[in-house]
This record gives sequence, structure tokens and C-alpha cells, in this order.
Amino acid sequence: MPLTLARAGEQKYIKQVGGRTETRQFLEKLGFVAGEMVTVVSEISGNVIVQVKDSRVAISKEMACKIMV
Repeated sequence: MPLTLARAGEQKYIKQVGGRTETRQFLEKLGFVAGEMVTVVSEISGNVIVQVKDSRVAISKEMACKIMV
């Protein structure tokens, strides 16, 4: 399921990061790699704030749809 469907407080493992090469590379630099644990901190209108690798990152709904958990 895409990261946008995870609820606040849920911890999930990233299974796959999709999208174009540039998008995947951008998300990988932020720490979104397969096998990594992410925690949804909050969600507003589909945009999410997540904790990944000891950092909190805000990503858009479009980006979050490309991250499968």
C-alpha cells in the first residue's frame, strides 16, 4: 500500500520506492530506501510528515504515493 494510506503513529517498513529515476534518487537521499522503517508523524490533506532514519521529513501527497510500505 502507498505511504499515504498509513495512519499517524503507524510504523511501516518500506517495500519499494517507485517513480522516475530522479524521483527515486531524491527520495533515497532523504532516507527512503527498501527495508527502512518509517513512522507517520502526521497527515494533512494527504501530505505527510514522517520520521525516517532519526529525521523528520515532510513530503507531498504525490511523493508519498510513490513509497510502498
